Amino acid sequence: MSAAPSYGDAVTIAPIGSLRGRLKARGIDRGLLLAVPAMVFVVLLFVYPFLYGLMLSFQPQHGDAFASYRQFFSDGYLRATIWNTLRLALPVAVVNVAGAMAVAYPLRKARRGRQALSTAFIVPITFGTVLVSDGMLTYLGPNGWLNQVLQDIGLIHSPLVLIHNYWGVFISLLITGFPFAFLLSLSHLTGIDPAFERAAAALGASPWQRFRRVILPLWAPGIGITFCLLFMLAFAVFPSAELVGNPSSTTHVLSIAAYFEAYERYDYSMACAITIVAALVELLIVAVVLTWRARAYHGASTVGKG
Repeated sequence: MSAAPSYGDAVTIAPIGSLRGRLKARGIDRGLLLAVPAMVFVVLLFVYPFLYGLMLSFQPQHGDAFASYRQFFSDGYLRATIWNTLRLALPVAVVNVAGAMAVAYPLRKARRGRQALSTAFIVPITFGTVLVSDGMLTYLGPNGWLNQVLQDIGLIHSPLVLIHNYWGVFISLLITGFPFAFLLSLSHLTGIDPAFERAAAALGASPWQRFRRVILPLWAPGIGITFCLLFMLAFAVFPSAELVGNPSSTTHVLSIAAYFEAYERYDYSMACAITIVAALVELLIVAVVLTWRARAYHGASTVGKG
């Protein structure tokens, strides 16, 4: 009776001296072929458009290669779009992340009701930015139900101006961004091993000390990534800035300026230059946040699943 084949007999081992063996020794095998479609997708939809836009930004209608960039920074109205965008994106990201942390932290140990609350918080994702903005026009407008109720009970005598200004866009971004912040924050927080907090409690740490010295440092990677994603989502604001903002003044953001240059003035070089400036500003903020994330985190790289 022949002996049963061992595991090693069923596995084909590439000779060490062969090309396949040398590639496998460096972690390159057939499994990487699965990443080829994703790489092609990224190149076609992200890398190529970015490089093409970068090339167009150096091909202005008049002047030398840097004429579009000089025009952008010399024009006070265009230059102000950087501040207009940052004063929306940064506060929205901070408020959304702080609110998500405040909601997620009490739910980290809850079992009953967590799913129902999570579902309620993520419902705005299904609405979309345009539908949220349209709802705000109906409910927060001068004749909307909020102003009517406040006037009926005597709290205000004239309608509150909550749309077609900075606050309209701010509220819209809070509504659409909070679900993402909540899901990301809760996902990473629930992945932190509760044994760390129990050990700190056994050593006499107060609830605040456990949060500040144990939970927060382990939560830092998730907080940093969540902030970056929320910031980028708000930084690219366009529909709400147009529908419930004041696109010619306080909410004249980078995306609206780029759209105007491309589709109203047909100056694609200037539009691409604005886009490149926006990308650089965005990358600068993200780099600062990720630097804080690296310094704030203390613990093993496998702690948490966020």
